[in-house]
Amino acid sequence: MKREIILDTETTGLDPYSGHRVVEIGCVEVIGGIRSGAFFHTYLNPERDVPEEAQRVHGITTQFLKDKPIFAERVDEFMEFIANDPLVIHNAGFDMRFINAELDRLGFAAIPMTRAIDTVTLARKKFPGSPASLDALCKRFEIDLTARTKHGALLDAELLADVYLELLGGRQVVLALDMQFGDNAEAIIIASDAPRREPRPFPLSPEELAAHEQMLALLKKPIWAE
Repeated sequence: MKREIILDTETTGLDPYSGHRVVEIGCVEVIGGIRSGAFFHTYLNPERDVPEEAQRVHGITTQFLKDKPIFAERVDEFMEFIANDPLVIHNAGFDMRFINAELDRLGFAAIPMTRAIDTVTLARKKFPGSPASLDALCKRFEIDLTARTKHGALLDAELLADVYLELLGGRQVVLALDMQFGDNAEAIIIASDAPRREPRPFPLSPEELAAHEQMLALLKKPIWAE
C-alpha cells in the first residue's frame, strides 16, 4: 500500500541561507490514506539564538533548545523514517529549503522537490480564491484546532495529514483485512459455525397483488415496457 510522509518544520527564521536553522521536525506516516500511528519528532539545537519574532510563532526558546540534539545527531533516524516516500508538506518550498540546507551542511545529497506534494497548491486548485492556510483548511473541513495555540511541527503534521486526506476526497476507512493481509485479503474467507436458516417465504395476498396491478396501470411508459 502507498506510504506517504506528512512533514512540517519550525525554524529560527525565514531564510536558511542567511544563517537560520531548523529547531523542530515533525513527521507522520500515512499508509493507504490512513494515519498508521508511526511518527518521527525531534527538537533541535540550532547552535544559535532563536529570535523573538520566531518565538512568537512557535513558542520555542533558545533556553529550551540548549540541551536538545543537533541535526547531525538525528539525521540518520530522520532519513530512515522518510525513506524514499513522497513528502506531503504545506508550502513545500519553505520546508524543503530548510531541510536541504541542513543536509547540505552535513554533506548529504539534497532531497529533490519532485518528492514533495504541496498542499497549498492542492488547496488553491480545489478552492480557487479561498484562503489556503492550514488554519483556514482545518476550519473548512471541520478539523479540531483547539490544541493549536501556537505552531508546532508534530501537531501541524497531524493536522495536515487530516487536511491532505480531505483534499484528496475525504478521509476513508478501509477494511482492516487490507491493512493486515495486503494482496491476500481477497483470499480470506470468514467462516461461521452458526446454523444457517432456510429463506422464509412471504407470499403476497390476492388483495396485495390486485393493488400492485392497479398501481402499475397508473405508470406512464414504464422502463420495462420499452
